[in-house]
Amino acid sequence: MIDNRARSGIVPPSQRPRREAPRRTAIQHDLHGRVARDLATAILRGDYAPESILPREAELMDAFGVSRTVLREALRTLTSKGLIESRPRVGTRVRARAAWNLLDADLLEWYSKVAPPVEFALKLQEMREMIEPHAAALAAASHADTTFATLDAAHTAMVAARNVDEWVRADLRFHLSVLAACSNELLVPLGTLIERTLEGQLRLNAKRADVFNASLAEHTAVFVAIRDRDADAARSAMAALLGVTRGRIEA
Repeated sequence: MIDNRARSGIVPPSQRPRREAPRRTAIQHDLHGRVARDLATAILRGDYAPESILPREAELMDAFGVSRTVLREALRTLTSKGLIESRPRVGTRVRARAAWNLLDADLLEWYSKVAPPVEFALKLQEMREMIEPHAAALAAASHADTTFATLDAAHTAMVAARNVDEWVRADLRFHLSVLAACSNELLVPLGTLIERTLEGQLRLNAKRADVFNASLAEHTAVFVAIRDRDADAARSAMAALLGVTRGRIEA
């Protein structure tokens, strides 16, 4: 018996070739991420003042060239980061600066690009000065073989660096390795948080120095103190290293 569907050219579902899953989700994710970044940057830059009301959805959709779905996803992202809040019959309002979660990795990186450069660098430096000397002392007192091996590799890479890019990559690994060597799992996310912003600061410092590896001796002093499990020396050496960094920023 001949199947009338075959004669008519209709292919049964079980025989139809599989169609690839649409890639719309990935594209929408990229779009909403771009919109979130651009709108957040405008807020952080001061284009939309704290407590002000953002333009209506239709205006924002037109400004960014996206659909309502993409825009709303971007707004949800910024809501989760503390930048904005939506109120019925009022609209979407920029929150007070005190509510902004600047310890969010994305916000911190975006803010670093629009904040006054020296002012931002000094604030990041203040945070490092509060944390890293004590972290170096903890690393000296409690590092394990595995975490010290990572620090050793970073220091070796700094010694071997032949240009700014190699130096900055090794320098960043060094400071993150110190945090990891503290045997305090709460400090590791801090390194992840500031990683992108810290890399920019390290690169700037390397370019401001007479030679890119001008602070190698100070880094080596930190490394040796941690290796020798001398907590007081590690704290002092890291404070001295950060003092050199502060001097370059203020210069």
